[in-house]
Amino acid sequence: MDLQIYAVSTRAANSVVNIRAGLCDRMATHSLLVLYGSQTGTAQDTAERIGRQAQRRRVGVRVQALDSYNVANLISESLVVFVCATTGQGDPPDNMKNFWRFLFRKSLPAGSLCRLDCAVLGLGDSSYPKFNFVAKKLYKRLLQLGANALLPVGLADDQHDLGPDGVIDPWLISFWQKVLSLYPPPAGLSPLREEDPLPPRYVFQFLDDVPEKLMNLLPPDDQAPPSSVHPFPARMVSNERVTDPSHFQDVRLIEFDITGSNIQYGAGDVVMMRPCNITEDVEQFCQLLRLDPDCYFILTPTDGSTAPVPACLPQPCSVRYLVEQFLDIAAVPRRSFFELLATFATNELERGKLAEFSSAQGQDELHSYCNRPRRTALEVLTDFPHTTAELSVNYLLDLFPEIQPRTFSIASSLLANPNRLQVLVAVVRYKTRLHKPRKGLCSNWLASLDPTQGEVCVPLWVKKGGLTFPQDLETPAIMVGPGTGVAPFRTAIQERIAQGKTANVLFFGCRSETKDFYCHLEWEEKVQAGHMTLFTAFSRDQEDKIYVQHRVKEQAKLLWDLIANKNAVFYIAGNSKQMPTGVCDALKEVFQQEGGVTDSQAQEMLDGMEKAGRFQSETWS
Repeated sequence: MDLQIYAVSTRAANSVVNIRAGLCDRMATHSLLVLYGSQTGTAQDTAERIGRQAQRRRVGVRVQALDSYNVANLISESLVVFVCATTGQGDPPDNMKNFWRFLFRKSLPAGSLCRLDCAVLGLGDSSYPKFNFVAKKLYKRLLQLGANALLPVGLADDQHDLGPDGVIDPWLISFWQKVLSLYPPPAGLSPLREEDPLPPRYVFQFLDDVPEKLMNLLPPDDQAPPSSVHPFPARMVSNERVTDPSHFQDVRLIEFDITGSNIQYGAGDVVMMRPCNITEDVEQFCQLLRLDPDCYFILTPTDGSTAPVPACLPQPCSVRYLVEQFLDIAAVPRRSFFELLATFATNELERGKLAEFSSAQGQDELHSYCNRPRRTALEVLTDFPHTTAELSVNYLLDLFPEIQPRTFSIASSLLANPNRLQVLVAVVRYKTRLHKPRKGLCSNWLASLDPTQGEVCVPLWVKKGGLTFPQDLETPAIMVGPGTGVAPFRTAIQERIAQGKTANVLFFGCRSETKDFYCHLEWEEKVQAGHMTLFTAFSRDQEDKIYVQHRVKEQAKLLWDLIANKNAVFYIAGNSKQMPTGVCDALKEVFQQEGGVTDSQAQEMLDGMEKAGRFQSETWS
C-alpha cells in the first residue's frame, strides 16, 4: 500500500476544527463501516449484528473483514467500529494480520486519523492471560493516530455469567446513543421494527437443468501454497486408533500424503481442515426446508448488498454442496440465529419463545435451552416447525454461518517423514440431557473416513503456529504436553533429532500407561538412543492422582540447571482448564526452591522468560 496517502494527514491535523465544524454537512450522507477480525466466527457474527442494527436505524452500513478492506482508505472514513477477537497468546486473528502490520508501522504520522470517529469492541476470554489484548492495543493505536473514540473499548468476556452478550449488549446501547446524537438519520425516517425481516444478502436463482460445467469464482494458482479458498486434496494414508479399545476416549493418529502440494511446515505449525456435515443431517435439513439436494442454483447479491458471493462456493452450486460443505447446521446457534428466525414466526407460541431468546432478558433461558445441552441449529429448526416452514431459501446464508475450518497441531516432521503430514485427533463425543449424544463435527467426520475402503482425500492447508523452537544446537527444549497436547512436541522432537539436537525433555501425562500412552514405542526408542529424556504421569494408575505438574516439581534440580545455566526454552501445550496454571505454579516453585527467590521474584522470572520467548504456551478450551 502507498504510504503517501497519509501525507494529507499533516494538513488535516491543522484543520481539525474545520472538520468538526463541518460535521452537520456529513450527517445526511454518513455511513458506518464495521470492520472485524474473527478467528472462529464469533466476532464476525457480532459485526454482522451491528450491521443489522444500523440498517434498522436507517444508517448506511458496510461490514467487512479487516484484511479485505484497503486500510489506506481509513483516512477518509468518518465512522468506523472495529470488532476483533484475540487468538493464541495475544495474537490478532488471521483475517486481520495484514491490517495489523500496516497500522503499527512507525512511519504513519501521528495525526493520520484525526477525521475518524471510532469505537472498538473486543471479544475474549478472561481465563487467558492476555485477555482481549488485540482490542486494547488497537484502541491505543487508533488514539495515537489521532482518532476520536466515541466510548471506551468494550471487553466482552466468554466467562461472564451471560457470556459475551453480558458486555456487548450495554456497550451497543451506549454506542448507538453516541452515534445517533452525532449522526442523526435523515428526518422523517423512523427505525425499522425488530419483528420485520431485513432484506437478505443474496438471492437464489434456481436452474432448470444440471449445468454441464462447474467453476469456482477464483481459479487456483498452481504457484501459490494451498489456502482456505484453494486447499490441497490430501490423500489419507492411514487412520489408526491409538487408545486401547476399552478406553472411553477414541484418539486417532491420522496420516496424509501431501506429495505435489508445495506444502512446507516446521515444528509448531498447524494444519487447517474444513469438515463436512454428515449425510443424515443434510437429508433432514433438505426435508425440513423442502429443498431438492440435487438442484443447482446461482447466488447473486441483492440490490444494495456489499457482501461478495463466498469465494469457496462454486457457481453454479448444488443445494447438496451448500448444505454439506458450507452451512454450519450442526453448530450451537448464536443469539443472532434466533433474532432472524423470530422475524419469520407466525405461530404465536413459537414467536413468543423466539422473541424471548432474542432479548437481553432472555439470555439465561436461551443458555439453558441451547448452550448448556449443546443443541444444534438443525435441532432448533425441528423444535420450531411452524417457523421453519415459513423460512425463505434466500435467507439461508443470513441464518447459518459458514462452517469454520478446524485447527490441528501437526504431529510429524517432514525431515523424519517426507511428503507426509500427521495429526493426533481426539474424537469428541459426550452426553448432555438431550437424548442424542453430542459429537464434534470435524473429529467425528475425520474418524469416519476409512482409507482401507477406497481412496479418501481431505482438503487442507497449513499455516504458521504460535510455537517456535530454538535454532541453536545446544539449547535445550523442555516440553510439557499431556494428552493430545503432545502433538506439536512430537513434530519438534522428530525435527530436532534429525537436525542433531538431542537436548529434548518431554513431560507427558495421560490417564493410564496401558490405555492412552500415545506413541510410547517411539518415545522408548528415542530415549534408548539418547535423543530425549522422558517423564510420564499416569493420573489413574494409582490411588493418588499424579499429573505433569507433579513431575515438573520432582525434577526441580534438572529444570533449574537447564533454565538457569543452559538457557533452555520451556513449552506448554494442551487443555487450558487447570493444567497450564498448575504447571506454571510448579515451575515457580522450582525457581523458589532451587534459585532461592521469593514468590514475586519467581513470577518476575517467568514473565521475563515469556517476554524473551523462553516460555511459550499453546492451549485450547
